[in-house]
Amino acid sequence: MTAKRKRHKPEFKAKVALEAYKGDKTINQLASEHEVAAVQVSQWKRQLLQGVPEVFGRTRPEVDPDALTAPLYQEIGRLKMELDWLKKKSGNVH
Repeated sequence: MTAKRKRHKPEFKAKVALEAYKGDKTINQLASEHEVAAVQVSQWKRQLLQGVPEVFGRTRPEVDPDALTAPLYQEIGRLKMELDWLKKKSGNVH
């Protein structure tokens, strides 16, 4: 019978990786304390250090102002046409 692989939540991985980064305990101490392999703790620590620049970097895509305003101008045009049509139908043309 094969053992089922443990799936750890990202919060748990981050906690262990931060503890490993602090260096208060050895990798082996952390591994036995959290019941994971020492290699796994080292991998999580490496992933943490590689991902830190992205946290402070510009990760949002640049927004094109024309892409935001084009639908609004289309809506304004549609509403203006409807208003003109309603004015014409009601006999209130100014």
